[in-house]
Amino acid sequence: QVQLVESGGGLVQAGGSLRLSCTASRMSFSIYAMGWYRQAPGKQRELVAGITSGGVTNYEDSVKGRFTISRDNAKNTVYLQMNSLKPEDTAVYYCNARYMWLEYWGKGSLVTVSS
Repeated sequence: QVQLVESGGGLVQAGGSLRLSCTASRMSFSIYAMGWYRQAPGKQRELVAGITSGGVTNYEDSVKGRFTISRDNAKNTVYLQMNSLKPEDTAVYYCNARYMWLEYWGKGSLVTVSS
């Protein structure tokens, strides 16, 4: 069974940084498009950042210039470097993997940004 395991969440003060990691197992990681989504309390899940199998990235407007997504295919891992964090970034962050009709989700990692 495919597994996506997130790590790196936690509590940080506004203006601080965190790096999320998502390690995949039992899948051909390099062919999947990977993404980070987040869901704040009372809100819908939204795409924060994505990276294709070829390394092309895209970002939600509110995180452009602050967040960076990257992948290491040798380690089956995708990262989300989050800088200049704001209280409105508080959410559960989910890792997503997608290839054609296949889609998998991690269980999420809580990021809390205090003001």
